[in-house]
Amino acid sequence: MAKPLNERKKVILALMKDKDYIPMKEKELAIMLQLPKERREELTETLNELLAECKIECSKRGRYSIATTKTARGVFTGNRNGYGFVTIEGREDDIYIPEKETLHAMHGDEVKIILLATPRGKRQEGKVVEILKHNTTEIIGFFEKKNSFAFVLPDNQKFNEDIFIPSNLQMNAKHGDKVICKITFYGDDKKKPEGEIIEILGNVKDPGVDVMSIARAYGLIPEFPDEVMEEIEKSKFDITAKELEGREDFRDKLLITIDGEDAKDLDDAVSLEMDGENFILGVHIADVSHYVVEKTALNKEGYNRATSVYLADRVIPMLPKELSNGICSLNEGVDRLTLSCVMTLDPKGRIIEHRIVESVIKSAHRMTYTDVNAIITEHDEALCKKYSDIVPMLDNMAALSKVIRENRKKRGSIDFDFPETKVILDKKGHAVDIIAYERNAATDLIEDFMLAANETVAEEYFYREMPFLYRSHEKPDEDKMEQLATFLTNFGKNLKFKNGEVHPKEMQKLLASIEGEAYSGLIMRLALRSLKQARYTAENLGHYGLAAKFYCHFTSPIRRYPDLMVHRIIKECIHNKMNDKRIAHFANMMEEVGTHCSERERRADEVERETVKLKKVEYMEDHYGEIFKGVISGVTNYGFYVELENTVEGMVRVGDLTDDHYDYVEDKYMLVGERTGKMYVLGQEVTVIPASIDKLTRTIDFVLIEGQYGEV
Repeated sequence: MAKPLNERKKVILALMKDKDYIPMKEKELAIMLQLPKERREELTETLNELLAECKIECSKRGRYSIATTKTARGVFTGNRNGYGFVTIEGREDDIYIPEKETLHAMHGDEVKIILLATPRGKRQEGKVVEILKHNTTEIIGFFEKKNSFAFVLPDNQKFNEDIFIPSNLQMNAKHGDKVICKITFYGDDKKKPEGEIIEILGNVKDPGVDVMSIARAYGLIPEFPDEVMEEIEKSKFDITAKELEGREDFRDKLLITIDGEDAKDLDDAVSLEMDGENFILGVHIADVSHYVVEKTALNKEGYNRATSVYLADRVIPMLPKELSNGICSLNEGVDRLTLSCVMTLDPKGRIIEHRIVESVIKSAHRMTYTDVNAIITEHDEALCKKYSDIVPMLDNMAALSKVIRENRKKRGSIDFDFPETKVILDKKGHAVDIIAYERNAATDLIEDFMLAANETVAEEYFYREMPFLYRSHEKPDEDKMEQLATFLTNFGKNLKFKNGEVHPKEMQKLLASIEGEAYSGLIMRLALRSLKQARYTAENLGHYGLAAKFYCHFTSPIRRYPDLMVHRIIKECIHNKMNDKRIAHFANMMEEVGTHCSERERRADEVERETVKLKKVEYMEDHYGEIFKGVISGVTNYGFYVELENTVEGMVRVGDLTDDHYDYVEDKYMLVGERTGKMYVLGQEVTVIPASIDKLTRTIDFVLIEGQYGEV
């Protein structure tokens, strides 16, 4: 039995599956396997694992045998209506759990279930027989006071029960407050779950409380721990002569930052010089790792956060503002420590030489995308005069950007040009408008230069064979591509496969073919969902979406921990400190760092989406009864989703289509009227009115407009 756990499990399962096996107690199994006493713990561990996996069972008399009841373990997903689903690792479909069979499991709980007899063709049902672990300890919600009784109504609709709060555990919360309550009792057949108030976020009507409630529900806390702030207070952020030793001095070079008007954490600057026909492009990135070093509270907290989170009304930064907006921000006219990737490109945009160095810079101008775009595309007279010292450089940058972008397009890089929007808030945090984010030549220019630096750095460290953190985007699954191809036939589009794969160029051609169509946003989203998610890996797996062999994140260490880790490795190599001990140090942690940072990135994306969705719903509350044009973005058997021109999405329910009874045609993604033959299909333009808006669930129901407003 002196084998790894998985091998031991195989031995036990093989023994118990033998036709001559008779159920045995643990001691009898140990004797049969000839295990000495000092190794009995191995057997106990193996049996416990197999029990937890529901592969074996133990009788009341302690005898072990292969499980006869079809059981499984997984994670419970709740529903406000009482029923739920259990997700089982390795199984594609979730198990439906009827309300009476949940055993009062709470959303997020790890549970053991038995599979129930289910009619053929119906969704597999199950019954929770044991709650293995409660994963939720705190709930954020609305405090409802009724005389001496009080409850917390969870914001998350997947928690299907209110939490009772005893009178002595209410922390003086008032009716209408948003609160955080700690669960003290998870409920049973006789009593509701109970809890105690541990924090009051503010009244539900107070500015910013709605957004902060969502952030806190995801475990995001704006404030930094005391030990981090104590380190900051003790730090001296003056650049000394000693810190400049060995650094390449770019302070006499013409460098600029180009960012959005509201940006405060300026972590990249660019420069461009001409060497005959060749371009010498400098991408200069804040040397954050100089200030955030290993084995500090600051580094620990930065790793824990792993990314800055951009919400509708605020930023929850990865690093305190003293760094992100201060010493690490490449502000105009001040010395800043940087890591520079200096690339020489020929007239065709090919990188023929590069170097990565520690440096010091001084930004000449804090430029905005708006002003740079006006200079390079409109040749705005006033701006060209104001920034006359950098206009020639900007013109050369625009020319180089065009060449780099064309090269990337030729190799098959996919550009998902979504119609992105920003919700505009008033001083009280209320949504008053939804405006389009405009990409322009300046945003493209910065993107092109940052991608070039990221690829260059990744390629160098791949060939150096150093431990590294890559940004990987793997090839899509064949099944997902086939499903997408089937869907596209509804629009007269097709995808070409070669050896079971779709080359990025084919995706690029698809997106080009739908440009300008009303349904283009829909197809882009479905195409994106068909691809795998990009993630951080210790192994270089390439980047499918960029059609790049090598890729990493190097350019944003203020707001992304993976970039900070990449900088740390580069600096150790620059200073010749990457000995066997340090190589082993980084190699041992890299996979875990990649997984952690990928998970934190997913969390940030989700909370950002939820806060924007909340504000979009809030905006639509002020537009009841108004008429909107939209496109059908999803079809189900209970209705269809409509995306408005302002990117707000809501549903038209089948029950509200009163002119006929509609059947759902799954393979065609459409609803068809039995009597009229009227069809509602993906991509179809429709006219709707907001009819029901629920800010708590962040959902909108539309009613279809026909007749006097024109036929759909």
